[in-house]
Amino acid sequence: MRNRSSLLALLFLTFGAVAPAHAELKIVTIRAADIVSASPQFKSSQAQMKAEFERRKTELEAEVRKFGEDSQKFRREADLMSSDARAKAEKELQTRRIDLDYKQRQFGEDFKKRDRELSESLMNSIKEVVVDVATSQGADIVMQDPVYAAPGIDVTDEVIKRLQAAGDGKGKGK
Repeated sequence: MRNRSSLLALLFLTFGAVAPAHAELKIVTIRAADIVSASPQFKSSQAQMKAEFERRKTELEAEVRKFGEDSQKFRREADLMSSDARAKAEKELQTRRIDLDYKQRQFGEDFKKRDRELSESLMNSIKEVVVDVATSQGADIVMQDPVYAAPGIDVTDEVIKRLQAAGDGKGKGK
Protein backbone atom coordinates (compact mmCIF):
# COMPACT_ATOMS: atom_id res chain seq x y z
CA MET A 1 0.00 0.00 0.00
CA ARG A 2 2.82 2.36 0.87
CA ASN A 3 4.43 1.74 -2.55
CA ARG A 4 1.19 2.73 -4.19
CA SER A 5 1.04 5.99 -2.25
CA SER A 6 4.60 6.89 -3.13
CA LEU A 7 3.98 5.97 -6.76
CA LEU A 8 0.91 8.21 -6.84
CA ALA A 9 2.86 11.03 -5.20
CA LEU A 10 5.66 10.60 -7.72
CA LEU A 11 3.19 10.65 -10.62
CA PHE A 12 1.48 13.74 -9.21
CA LEU A 13 4.79 15.55 -8.85
CA THR A 14 5.89 14.48 -12.32
CA PHE A 15 2.68 15.53 -14.03
CA GLY A 16 2.45 18.63 -11.89
CA ALA A 17 5.91 19.66 -13.08
CA VAL A 18 5.15 18.84 -16.70
CA ALA A 19 1.71 20.42 -16.92
CA PRO A 20 2.88 24.04 -16.64
CA ALA A 21 5.44 23.47 -19.42
CA HIS A 22 2.69 22.25 -21.74
CA ALA A 23 0.46 25.13 -20.75
CA GLU A 24 3.14 27.59 -21.88
CA LEU A 25 3.87 25.84 -25.16
CA LYS A 26 3.41 28.27 -28.03
CA ILE A 27 2.48 26.86 -31.42
CA VAL A 28 2.35 28.79 -34.69
CA THR A 29 1.19 27.55 -38.05
CA ILE A 30 2.07 28.19 -41.68
CA ARG A 31 0.35 27.50 -45.01
CA ALA A 32 3.26 26.21 -47.09
CA ALA A 33 1.62 26.43 -50.52
CA ASP A 34 0.64 30.07 -49.94
CA ILE A 35 4.16 30.92 -48.82
CA VAL A 36 5.79 29.29 -51.83
CA SER A 37 3.42 30.75 -54.41
CA ALA A 38 3.62 34.28 -52.98
CA SER A 39 7.38 34.38 -52.53
CA PRO A 40 9.44 36.37 -55.02
CA GLN A 41 12.11 33.70 -54.65
CA PHE A 42 9.73 31.15 -56.21
CA LYS A 43 8.94 33.46 -59.10
CA SER A 44 12.64 34.11 -59.54
CA SER A 45 13.46 30.40 -59.64
CA GLN A 46 10.74 29.86 -62.26
CA ALA A 47 12.19 32.64 -64.39
CA GLN A 48 15.68 31.20 -63.93
CA MET A 49 14.49 27.76 -65.09
CA LYS A 50 12.83 29.30 -68.12
CA ALA A 51 15.95 31.29 -68.99
CA GLU A 52 18.19 28.25 -68.63
CA PHE A 53 16.03 25.76 -70.54
CA GLU A 54 13.75 27.64 -72.95
CA ARG A 55 16.31 27.90 -75.78
CA ARG A 56 17.27 24.24 -75.45
CA LYS A 57 13.63 23.19 -75.38
CA THR A 58 12.86 25.22 -78.50
CA GLU A 59 15.86 23.77 -80.35
CA LEU A 60 14.89 20.24 -79.33
CA GLU A 61 11.29 20.75 -80.48
CA ALA A 62 12.55 22.09 -83.85
CA GLU A 63 14.81 19.08 -84.21
CA VAL A 64 11.90 16.70 -83.46
CA ARG A 65 9.75 18.47 -86.07
CA LYS A 66 12.54 18.29 -88.66
CA PHE A 67 13.08 14.61 -87.92
CA GLY A 68 9.35 13.94 -88.34
CA GLU A 69 9.30 15.77 -91.66
CA ASP A 70 12.37 13.90 -92.89
CA SER A 71 10.87 10.56 -91.81
CA GLN A 72 7.66 11.27 -93.72
CA LYS A 73 9.64 12.33 -96.78
CA PHE A 74 11.64 9.09 -96.58
CA ARG A 75 8.46 6.99 -96.35
CA ARG A 76 7.02 8.74 -99.41
CA GLU A 77 10.19 8.44 -101.48
CA ALA A 78 11.60 5.11 -100.25
CA ASP A 79 10.10 3.11 -103.06
CA LEU A 80 11.68 5.38 -105.64
CA MET A 81 15.19 5.16 -104.13
CA SER A 82 17.90 2.73 -105.05
CA SER A 83 18.57 0.07 -102.42
CA ASP A 84 21.90 1.69 -101.49
CA ALA A 85 20.33 5.16 -101.13
CA ARG A 86 17.43 3.71 -99.13
CA ALA A 87 19.79 1.82 -96.78
CA LYS A 88 21.90 4.95 -96.31
CA ALA A 89 18.81 7.09 -95.59
CA GLU A 90 17.42 4.49 -93.16
CA LYS A 91 20.73 4.35 -91.32
CA GLU A 92 20.90 8.14 -91.14
CA LEU A 93 17.34 8.37 -89.80
CA GLN A 94 18.02 5.64 -87.25
CA THR A 95 21.17 7.42 -86.06
CA ARG A 96 19.29 10.72 -85.81
CA ARG A 97 16.49 9.00 -83.86
CA ILE A 98 19.00 7.57 -81.36
CA ASP A 99 20.69 10.97 -80.99
CA LEU A 100 17.33 12.68 -80.59
CA ASP A 101 16.22 10.20 -77.93
CA TYR A 102 19.48 10.77 -76.06
CA LYS A 103 19.09 14.57 -76.25
CA GLN A 104 15.52 14.33 -74.98
CA ARG A 105 16.53 12.12 -72.05
CA GLN A 106 19.48 14.39 -71.25
CA PHE A 107 17.25 17.46 -71.38
CA GLY A 108 14.74 15.83 -69.00
CA GLU A 109 17.47 14.78 -66.57
CA ASP A 110 19.13 18.21 -66.63
CA PHE A 111 15.77 19.92 -66.14
CA LYS A 112 14.86 17.71 -63.17
CA LYS A 113 18.29 18.15 -61.58
CA ARG A 114 18.21 21.94 -61.89
CA ASP A 115 14.60 22.08 -60.67
CA ARG A 116 15.59 20.02 -57.62
CA GLU A 117 18.57 22.33 -56.91
CA LEU A 118 16.46 25.47 -57.14
CA SER A 119 13.67 23.90 -55.07
CA GLU A 120 16.11 22.96 -52.31
CA SER A 121 17.53 26.47 -52.29
CA LEU A 122 14.03 27.96 -52.16
CA MET A 123 12.95 25.65 -49.33
CA ASN A 124 16.09 26.52 -47.35
CA SER A 125 15.36 30.24 -47.77
CA ILE A 126 11.77 29.77 -46.69
CA LYS A 127 12.80 27.60 -43.75
CA GLU A 128 15.21 30.29 -42.51
CA VAL A 129 12.46 32.92 -42.62
CA VAL A 130 9.95 30.61 -40.91
CA VAL A 131 12.45 29.94 -38.12
CA ASP A 132 13.15 33.70 -37.77
CA VAL A 133 9.44 34.51 -37.56
CA ALA A 134 8.78 31.68 -35.09
CA THR A 135 11.72 32.74 -32.94
CA SER A 136 10.68 36.40 -32.96
CA GLN A 137 7.19 35.40 -31.81
CA GLY A 138 8.51 33.09 -29.11
CA ALA A 139 7.08 29.96 -30.71
CA ASP A 140 8.13 26.52 -29.57
CA ILE A 141 6.66 24.61 -32.52
CA VAL A 142 5.72 25.45 -36.11
CA MET A 143 3.02 23.29 -37.66
CA GLN A 144 2.69 23.19 -41.42
CA ASP A 145 -0.74 23.06 -43.05
CA PRO A 146 -2.92 22.03 -40.11
CA VAL A 147 -6.54 21.14 -40.80
CA TYR A 148 -7.57 24.02 -38.56
CA ALA A 149 -5.67 26.83 -36.88
CA ALA A 150 -6.99 29.87 -35.06
CA PRO A 151 -6.17 33.05 -36.99
CA GLY A 152 -3.96 34.37 -34.20
CA ILE A 153 -1.42 31.57 -34.50
CA ASP A 154 -1.08 31.55 -38.31
CA VAL A 155 2.15 33.37 -39.23
CA THR A 156 1.95 32.78 -42.98
CA ASP A 157 1.42 36.45 -43.83
CA GLU A 158 4.40 37.52 -41.73
CA VAL A 159 6.62 34.92 -43.43
CA ILE A 160 5.46 36.14 -46.85
CA LYS A 161 6.16 39.78 -45.90
CA ARG A 162 9.70 38.90 -44.84
CA LEU A 163 10.33 36.82 -47.96
CA GLN A 164 9.11 39.70 -50.12
CA ALA A 165 11.34 42.11 -48.22
CA ALA A 166 14.31 39.77 -48.71
CA GLY A 167 13.42 39.37 -52.41
CA ASP A 168 13.20 43.15 -52.84
CA GLY A 169 16.56 43.57 -51.13
CA LYS A 170 18.20 41.06 -53.48
CA GLY A 171 16.65 42.76 -56.49
CA LYS A 172 18.12 46.14 -55.52
CA GLY A 173 21.62 44.70 -55.28
CA LYS A 174 21.62 43.58 -58.93
